[in-house]
Amino acid sequence: MIRILIKKKHDKIIEIQILGHAMYADYGKDIVCAGASSIFITTVNAILKFSKEAISVDMKKDKVCLKKLEENEIVDKLLENMTELFQELSVTYPKNITIREDV
Repeated sequence: MIRILIKKKHDKIIEIQILGHAMYADYGKDIVCAGASSIFITTVNAILKFSKEAISVDMKKDKVCLKKLEENEIVDKLLENMTELFQELSVTYPKNITIREDV
């Protein structure tokens, strides 16, 4: 199962951790993992177009951690959009993806 942890401070996202594998299908054929990866990578690329210093991303085999490094309204909106897309994915595939907020 993909586990997403969203850390917030003062109602703004400061960190997002993504752990695990969806186990919807075999590795490389898993549409839930592909969807989550697409949401994450598209958002990261969009943020980096605005500011290369706005975030840090640490990617490991089964864990990705994004940390917000600077206050930026565009970055905040893109991170909120990313979490909304993850929420939609979790509604469709509740057995394969969970989301938890740490406020």
